[in-house]
Amino acid sequence: MSSSTFALSNRQVMRAAVVMLFGFATSGVLGFVRTAVLGATFGTSTALDSFYAAQRLPEALYVLVAGGALGSSFIPVFARFRAQDEAAGWRLASAVMTCTTLVATVLAVIVALLAPQLVPAILAPGQPPDVQALIASLVQVMMATVAIFSISGLLMGILNAYQLFTLPALALSMNNIGLIIGALVFARALPPMYVPGFVTDADIYGLALGSAHHRLPQLMLGTLSANVYGPALGAVLGALLHLLVQLPGLPRIGARLRILPDPRVPGVRDVLLLMGPRVLGLGVVQVNFIVNAALSSSMIEGSYTALTTAFTLMFFVLGIIAQSVGAAVFPTLSALSATADYDGFKERLTGALRGVLFLAIPATVGLVVLGEPVITVLFEHGAWTRESTQATAWALAFFAVGVVGFAALEILSRAFYALSDTRTPVGVGVVAMVANIALSLVFIRFIGDPNDLSRGPFAGLALANAVTTLVEALALWWLLRRRIGSMGDRALAGITLRLLAAAGIMGLVVWLLLGVLEPSGPLLVVAGGTAAGAVVFFGLATLFGIEEARSIPRLLAARIRA
Repeated sequence: MSSSTFALSNRQVMRAAVVMLFGFATSGVLGFVRTAVLGATFGTSTALDSFYAAQRLPEALYVLVAGGALGSSFIPVFARFRAQDEAAGWRLASAVMTCTTLVATVLAVIVALLAPQLVPAILAPGQPPDVQALIASLVQVMMATVAIFSISGLLMGILNAYQLFTLPALALSMNNIGLIIGALVFARALPPMYVPGFVTDADIYGLALGSAHHRLPQLMLGTLSANVYGPALGAVLGALLHLLVQLPGLPRIGARLRILPDPRVPGVRDVLLLMGPRVLGLGVVQVNFIVNAALSSSMIEGSYTALTTAFTLMFFVLGIIAQSVGAAVFPTLSALSATADYDGFKERLTGALRGVLFLAIPATVGLVVLGEPVITVLFEHGAWTRESTQATAWALAFFAVGVVGFAALEILSRAFYALSDTRTPVGVGVVAMVANIALSLVFIRFIGDPNDLSRGPFAGLALANAVTTLVEALALWWLLRRRIGSMGDRALAGITLRLLAAAGIMGLVVWLLLGVLEPSGPLLVVAGGTAAGAVVFFGLATLFGIEEARSIPRLLAARIRA
């Protein structure tokens, strides 16, 4: 069976992207529900800061060992072996899955044991010892997710390699479902404890054992706190659901997986060689997250929660715009690269970039103009205050500057991985990481007010991330162009200018409309602003002769009807 059998046309790629889009959209909506539940329960408090900070270590370990690094390295090699011999491909998959699961489990145990030392050193150096102890304990609970995701993450890559996208798209929502169940069910099942006074040792452990149905988390008021171990246990449940929902897909593709702890199986070495630089590259991304956690730990209470919530909103948009397209086009790019069909490779890549730019540019404007009313509608409930909303919108506006860069990276980096080149994106990423840290240290000194959460200096961290991501995407584009030649540069530049003009006019119209709709409440502001913005942008894009203004709505309508 040739690799071209598994290569999709541009239209098929977009259809697959629409399937993934619905998956990312559903996951994003559930992510909003999850964030709203956590925000309503804890507010922008030390409790929620601690939970979000604790997520960093298990997420970083999963991503490095068995997440994006493994998937982007495994799929090109698997595509090559499968094209030559189906049995050899499954032997490779079995060996890779077994070995990575063993490694992930061992590393998870080590990190769990060292969590009390790691948290004060790198994750929350600015927090009191009792808060650091809570974060370390939450890290230990959530380390179980690493071993589970090491299996389910590779299953997702295998199913995508066979152009089976529906179950992986469903799996995207499972982690959020687990966290929601953890916050609403598990936290209530744990024994409650009243929290007297401010943050003392008793307060922190009272917070860990409190009852989630009492939505009075303000520690400074000495009220009853919710139980942050509920969401932590929910994270473990989410990992299990992520695995279970994909298992029905294995019989459909004739999977022949087995336990095979043998790193000498042909192809495993190729995966590891590709994975090494990719691990370093993803490590760079995780370093940025950890730096954000460390720098914001000494800022006003709630800073890291506002920054994390803003990133969650931006990531939701990014999932719909770019991750769905990237996940859909990557197996096709790998298959075309395996057969050296570089004309087809460039055609699919350019088509993916056009589609991503068509959505990313107006999204940037929309996040800036409509960010605050959207956050008000989604999160301003319970303990989530008006100040919490303003702080999150403040960070989101700066993150939005980099949406185009984030989106382009999702496509360009996968193009390099499909060419079995994981070193180039890593080299560029390392330079971007150093620049991001340097800019972060500069921006937090000049942006915002250290004593005002609604305009806190944490926005400088968001801006540094956005600027370096834009530059990183441009660098990858230039390097890829040097390697495979022109990718319709003039046409792509032309469509970008027309999109900027359409999005700029859209933003002005929506901004003027906000003043009219504001007295009617935030829900009407969001609904009216979004509808008006969509009509204006798609109308102008059609007028400017941008093909995606017609093709993307048709694909969405066809998928909805299906």
